[in-house]
Amino acid sequence: MPFKPRFSYFISSRETPVSQNSDLWLQSLPLSRHFSGENSAISLGHGEYFQAIRNFFENDGNEIICRALTRRLQQDVKAHDIREIQICLVKHGEFYHPARIEVLTHRHKISFVLNVAVSESGFKTINREYSCLLKLNDEFPICFLPEVFGFGEVASTGDRKIRMFLGHWFEGYQEFHVSRDPLDNRNKILVWDDIRSRSYLSLEQSAELYRQAARILTYYYNVESFEKIFPWHHGAGDFVVKIDKADLDLKLISVRGYAPLFTNPDQLKNGEKDTEVILQALLIFFLNLSIRMRLDRYDGAGDIVWADGPVVQSTLDGFFDGLALKPSVASMPDSLDNCFRYYLSVCTKEDLYELSNALVETFNRRAPEVRIVKQHLKEHVEELSRVIGLQFHR
Repeated sequence: MPFKPRFSYFISSRETPVSQNSDLWLQSLPLSRHFSGENSAISLGHGEYFQAIRNFFENDGNEIICRALTRRLQQDVKAHDIREIQICLVKHGEFYHPARIEVLTHRHKISFVLNVAVSESGFKTINREYSCLLKLNDEFPICFLPEVFGFGEVASTGDRKIRMFLGHWFEGYQEFHVSRDPLDNRNKILVWDDIRSRSYLSLEQSAELYRQAARILTYYYNVESFEKIFPWHHGAGDFVVKIDKADLDLKLISVRGYAPLFTNPDQLKNGEKDTEVILQALLIFFLNLSIRMRLDRYDGAGDIVWADGPVVQSTLDGFFDGLALKPSVASMPDSLDNCFRYYLSVCTKEDLYELSNALVETFNRRAPEVRIVKQHLKEHVEELSRVIGLQFHR
C-alpha cells in the first residue's frame, strides 16, 4: 500500500485548525475583496476547498509535491519522505483563494503557495498566469517571480471543477498597501506582518519599495516585442516585501498577463525594429508605469488612492535600474538606458502631457481608477517633468 502523508487544515494561520467536525467545515468561502456578479453566485464550502486540494496532491500519488521538494531542496524526495502536508487558507482574491502549503519531511519544513480558482474568470486567469510564469522564468535569467511546479484540475461536489497550481512561497515577504496613519493622519505604506506586527514604512523605505517595483516591471518588459506584464495593481497585492533591518526586498507574485503594448505590434515594426520605434514604445511603457505605480486601494480593500509625489522620482530611478539590467539592442548606437536617457531628456512637458493624456484614453473606462487618474494627470506630468529636468539637466 503506498505511503500517504497526514493532512491538516487551517484558516489564516496554524493557530486556527479546521476539521470535519468544525462548524466552519460546511460554511461557504467568503467572496473576494472585489467580487463581481459572476463570483457572487459561487458557493464553495471550506470542506470542499480543503478536500479538493488534498485530491490535487493525492491524485498523482503526491508526485507534484515531491517534484517541488526535489527542486527546492536539490535532492531526490519521495512520497515516503513526507510526514505531513499542512493546508492553510490565507485570503480571498478576485480570481483565487490561495493557500499556503507547508510540507514537513523528516528533516525540513518547506512552504509553497497553491493558487486555487473556482470561478470562470478565475479559470481563464489561472490558465494564462501559469503559462506566463513558465515563460518568464525560462526567458529571463534574473528571477523576481515565483517558480511554479505543477498545474491541475480536480472535480469537487456536484462535478464542480476546481483548478490550481503550485508555486514558490516567498518566506518572510508580506503584502502592503497605502493606509492612513492615525498618529499624523498621513498616507503611508503599511506592511501587513501579522505575525510580528503591522508597521508603516519610512519615507526612505517607501521610496526604495517603489523603486524596486519599477525596476522589476521594466526588467520584464521586452523592448523588441513590446511585451509587458499587465494587468498588475498594488491594490491586488501583486507585490510583496521583506524587511530585514535596514534592507528591503521586493518580489512580484502574480503575472496575470504578458502581451504587447499594442493591439497589432507588427504595424509598428519597420524592418529591423529601428531605434525610433523601440524608443517610442519604451516611452509609452514608462509613462504608463509612472501613472499606474501611483495607484493603490486604501488598506487593500478600500477606495482607490493616489500615492504621493515622491513615487515619481522612485519610478524614474527604478525604470533606469531595470533598463540597465537588459542586454544590448543591436540597432542602438549606445546602451539602451543611455539612449533612452537622451530620448527622454528632449521631451517637453507638453509632449509628456499629450502622450499621457492619449494613453489614459486607452484605459478601461469602467475601471474605478480612471476618474482618479484624470483628476491628477496634470499634476502628475508636472512632477514627472520636474524630476526628469533635475536628473538630466543638472
